[in-house]
Amino acid sequence: MTSISLTSPSIELREEYMDFYRDWKDSGEEMVPWVIEKDPIEYEEMLDFLSKNEDKQFIPEGWVPSSTYWLVVDDRKVVGAVNIRHGLTEKLFNSGGHIGYGIRPSERKKGYATRLLALSLERSKEIGISNALVVCDDYNIASRKTILNNGGVQDSNFIEEDGNVINRFWIKLE
Repeated sequence: MTSISLTSPSIELREEYMDFYRDWKDSGEEMVPWVIEKDPIEYEEMLDFLSKNEDKQFIPEGWVPSSTYWLVVDDRKVVGAVNIRHGLTEKLFNSGGHIGYGIRPSERKKGYATRLLALSLERSKEIGISNALVVCDDYNIASRKTILNNGGVQDSNFIEEDGNVINRFWIKLE
């Protein structure tokens, strides 16, 4: 049976993460969550950047601390990533939420997103979040189903300046 876990980014998973990154870059798709857009060519610097994002003293004004984890299957394959924001700014309240997550293109439709969000909700509770906001674009039916499968209760939508509709969901963490 395959084990699935959330793992902090580490030097030991360098090659597996590089494969994850290349898979996503080769797809030409937008990289989600935003932290995986950072080119890992300077891998140790990337790890330092992700680590510092958890500490308020290193966060730019107008940002909130965040924790990044990778979803790893037992063969050490990195199949997904999540960025958990420890709080909400106005922008995050409207269109970003507490949790941004993504599954590498070659590993989709295998149930990983639902598991990734479930594990992320557990970590969010440990951080002190009691009611998590999770959002997705209106056209992203797979993400909407993932959120609903994890107990999401739809709130009002937010319409971005370009007309894109953001579906907003709250998940109570007990």
